[in-house]
Amino acid sequence: MYGKLISTSGNTVQIALDDELSINRLTTLANGKRPTVELSVEDGRHITPDQRKKIYALMNDFCAYTGYVPEEAKAYFKSMVEGIFNVEPFSLSNCSVTIASYMITTILDFMFHEDIPFRTKIWDSLPSDFPRVAMCVRHRRCAICLKEHADIDHVTTVGMGRNRNTINHTGMYIEPLCRVHHTIRHAMGIKSFMQRYHLKPIKVTPELAKELHLGRIENEQTIN
Repeated sequence: MYGKLISTSGNTVQIALDDELSINRLTTLANGKRPTVELSVEDGRHITPDQRKKIYALMNDFCAYTGYVPEEAKAYFKSMVEGIFNVEPFSLSNCSVTIASYMITTILDFMFHEDIPFRTKIWDSLPSDFPRVAMCVRHRRCAICLKEHADIDHVTTVGMGRNRNTINHTGMYIEPLCRVHHTIRHAMGIKSFMQRYHLKPIKVTPELAKELHLGRIENEQTIN
């Protein structure tokens, strides 16, 4: 289990756990004896407890959907990370923060692509780990509720009278929103909407503009 350190007094510590603790489960794991626990403090250099928690939670969701066992899933995604990011074989017990972030990104990208469901509780806690909005843009998912076929909403105003099919979108800021959240965004205004949902739009690069076909849209409703 994971949690946050609240206070210390001599050799006594108080920890607020992220999830509720089942005493029956704890007693079973300790075989009826007084449980022994290990305290691991994040040092900023190696994989953090929070990253490790997210990785295993996502792999559990993957296994529940596909029937893979956890060790198979771990080996599979580790090999993907090593191949995609050209890194040496690593262990989730002591890899770097960067490689742990690669692992999270790789698992989520795969689950998005294969339409494998995962718990939104994990998704909601990920923005600081990787470009969440960028992944939603590429998979056309709403950055808030994850619904498919999201609109690519311009945070940078295109302007009236300009042809969205021919203007240069590079440098503009965008976010993917479903119709419901797109409507809410227009009703609330950009600033209030961003603050409420803690969104950070992404800047369109030439590569992203080409990938999303910005500037030659088949359907005018796709870009708003």
